[in-house]
Amino acid sequence: MPATVIVGAQWGDEGKGKIVDLLAQHADVVCRYQGGPNAGHTIIVEGETFKLRSMPSGILSGKECVIAAGCVVDPGVLIEELDGLAGRGVATEGLVHLSGNAHLIMPWHVAIDQASERRLGKLQIGTTRRGIGPAYADKAARLGIRVQDLLDAKILRQKIEVALAEKNVWLERVYGVAPLDLEAIASQLEELARRLRPYVSDTSLLVDRALADGRFVLFEGAQGTLLDLDHGTYPFVTSSNPVAAYAAAGVGIGPNRIDAVVGVSKAYVTRVGEGPFPTEIEGDDQARVRELGGEFGTVTGRERRCGWLDLVALRYAVRLNGITSLALTKLDVLSAFDELPVCVAYRLRDGSESRDFPAHQSDFHHAEPVWEALPGWAEPLDEVASLDELPDAARAYVDVVERELGVEVSLIGTGAERERVLSPRGLAAVARP
Repeated sequence: MPATVIVGAQWGDEGKGKIVDLLAQHADVVCRYQGGPNAGHTIIVEGETFKLRSMPSGILSGKECVIAAGCVVDPGVLIEELDGLAGRGVATEGLVHLSGNAHLIMPWHVAIDQASERRLGKLQIGTTRRGIGPAYADKAARLGIRVQDLLDAKILRQKIEVALAEKNVWLERVYGVAPLDLEAIASQLEELARRLRPYVSDTSLLVDRALADGRFVLFEGAQGTLLDLDHGTYPFVTSSNPVAAYAAAGVGIGPNRIDAVVGVSKAYVTRVGEGPFPTEIEGDDQARVRELGGEFGTVTGRERRCGWLDLVALRYAVRLNGITSLALTKLDVLSAFDELPVCVAYRLRDGSESRDFPAHQSDFHHAEPVWEALPGWAEPLDEVASLDELPDAARAYVDVVERELGVEVSLIGTGAERERVLSPRGLAAVARP
């Protein structure tokens, strides 16, 4: 019953979709265990670009795909994605399984998210304004509408009516925006419900049986470790738990079913939205990294902030997730630089240095990077087909990451395409340790 979790080791956007797509070729089932359609995966297959939002990346390999209970689902977005894949010849019928326990992102969640960010002004968190936070808030408050409610039109309408009675008051009196119309939402959602009902299933049972039958299951999260609601750089975080431990809870299996955790990290680091960022690059080099790395959001198109590699934060991610090996993506982007600063420790407010991630928010907000300058290789990696062909300085860069983290780098990304990944011990061995 091999089961492997793929987890983002930074602030998201590390290239998880590509890694899942690669390893899914050796899997039977791929599960998305948390998050919503605010985080996308960009995958390039044979020159064709796919931008997935809710769909697990295994769909492009024709694998069974699970959207688990830990996710929040925008029904309109999911149907749009299903139709888009079908229009491009990607089969989904009989392969996509949607947990009845997953919660729905409703129109009022989107409206409240957008209005709330506007109202916060300079204090805004920098959400994607797609209703993710309000949907998870209603879930925690036990006011949410779940996927299984789509199976009963009468119950669905009743729940919409009860929710709108409260949400319209908030929209009008707190945020000063127009209320939502009950009939319009009920009519729209009933049509979406008709389309989604065939996909609804008991995904916890499905995954349990797959593991019991010896099938290989891959778990993918959205966002990254530093955006985790409990362990990330709060309050500049997402509304769920991307860390590897939540894969079991989000899908509905025991934690002892997980065999390995593959962390995904860029060879540098990016983050989207507000919040502290100790290794953020100053000057023209930030724009250069952004352009070379295509650092624009898959879903939102927003520019990502770019920084040099932060080994303190990565060390934290290894500890939190129990990472057993690391996929280091976008090494090729660094080919343009003669010297590569790497953060090996933080200098704290009291003047001390720490190799460990600060436990307190105020310490992190004021942390300054302690740099180690590594030589660049100043040559493209386009033609590199094996680890032995990497320039000496590029190989040394990877070695520093391994040494500092105490974790093997099992995959090295040298380009955007699916095949542009070096795997010292082979993809199958990484996928099925």
